Amino acid sequence: MTLLRVVKTLGLAQLQDGGRFGCRHLGVTQGGALDWVAAGQANRLLGNAPDACVVEIPWGGFSVRAEQDTTLALCGADLDATLDGEPVVHNSSFVVRAGQQLDCQTPRTGVRGYLAAPDGFKAPHLLGASATVSRERLGGLLGDGRSLQVEDQLVAGSRRPDPAGLNPGDYFDLSAPALLSVLFAAEYARFSGHSLFAVANHSWSVDNRADRMGVRLTGPGLVYQGPGLVSTAIPLGSIQVPADGQPIILLQDRQTIGGYPRIGALTPLAVARLAQCAPGQAVRLRTIGQEAARRQTLLWLQWLQ
Repeated sequence: MTLLRVVKTLGLAQLQDGGRFGCRHLGVTQGGALDWVAAGQANRLLGNAPDACVVEIPWGGFSVRAEQDTTLALCGADLDATLDGEPVVHNSSFVVRAGQQLDCQTPRTGVRGYLAAPDGFKAPHLLGASATVSRERLGGLLGDGRSLQVEDQLVAGSRRPDPAGLNPGDYFDLSAPALLSVLFAAEYARFSGHSLFAVANHSWSVDNRADRMGVRLTGPGLVYQGPGLVSTAIPLGSIQVPADGQPIILLQDRQTIGGYPRIGALTPLAVARLAQCAPGQAVRLRTIGQEAARRQTLLWLQWLQ
């Protein structure tokens, strides 16, 4: 079995997989990797299932030491990773020998890196997944929702896949401006015409109030002109607009219901791209049709298999 020991962490790194489904009626949120594309690609490089358990590493500052020979993969944000001080090729899998230390440092591009091991990291399977949701004290290494800590031991499979890498164009260009696809939905017809124009024709900035639950954008104030709403279920990527008019995009750790008006929702692919946007970064929103969004998502899901 692959055995890694955590030797450094900012307290943010967590075990994540594809998330929980079929239990939001119990008040349990989805969870799972925010950048599901990068997590799936790290697993693909090792021949794992796309939703196998990985380590999500926000903002770097994470190191592990191998206690057995293995092959690991690191995708997503460029964490300026090194193996015993030697650079690791970004978006690749690589051989690690017993005693070597992998250091993930401050991101050069992006926010979240994803570390995968053969057959996925082992963790209790609770309500259909191992995804860590700290707010609900659910999932993760011990099943109690805590983030990884120094001296934690990570166990995975014993396979030794050959090293491989992603081809150029297989992943988002994180140095390029983020262009996020939006489906108008829910209460969009109750927003002012100015608001509907502003969504797709102005630049937005990622606010520093951003976490796994949601990302607030700052920009033109959006004006809702409809009646008060009864709380309803909230799908991934929903764009809620509170009274201040600044939209909040809800992510994998979102609440299960809410009563703010929703002007639309990001596509799943756009959610993954947003997960790599740092506070202060500019993003643009663009509208997309339902069928185009469906085809786009299916193509990526098929590629990750």
